Amino acid sequence: MAVAYDGGVIMGADSRTSTGIYISNRVSDKITAIDERIFCCRSGSAADTQAISDMVTYNLNQHRMTSGQPTKVATAANVFNMYCYHNKAQLSAGIIVAGWDKHKGGQVFAIPVGGGLLERPYAIGGSGSTYIYGFCDAYFRKGMTKAQCEEFVVKALSHAMARDGSSGGVIRTVNICEAGIEKKMLPGNKLPFGPL
Repeated sequence: MAVAYDGGVIMGADSRTSTGIYISNRVSDKITAIDERIFCCRSGSAADTQAISDMVTYNLNQHRMTSGQPTKVATAANVFNMYCYHNKAQLSAGIIVAGWDKHKGGQVFAIPVGGGLLERPYAIGGSGSTYIYGFCDAYFRKGMTKAQCEEFVVKALSHAMARDGSSGGVIRTVNICEAGIEKKMLPGNKLPFGPL
């Protein structure tokens, strides 16, 4: 998931990768750097989302070299959407693109499976997201601070991980702002489980 605040974005994801009922990786990193201040959260087929992330990164590097300008978050989201939409019959890829640029600050874009570009104040995705729509609707408030957004992300992911068998492991978060990026990891035994 990703949440925009005034001045940046907080992204977060669990770390479980599964192959059917078999957990193939307990500590994968589902938050991928696309540019200096642009990241994506990947859900669906790991192979599909990794391939798309690599292609988008390559295209944005070319764009940055030819234009001489830093990449805009919206540009990255549009390139992701192009690949997801034009290859929707062959891919299983849900992407959240988020980051910071000097034009619009922190931004969050959701690209559901099959393509479509939705700019949102926050976005959730993956199998665990179906368990936390109500929590997110009740908890999210416009104008939340960085600390409140980080707490929101950790609580939401903890609840999803507690209920979804395909979600689990650790929680990884990334804060993206003008000053740079800050990565954190919360171990599975330190998660704030509990009733909604």
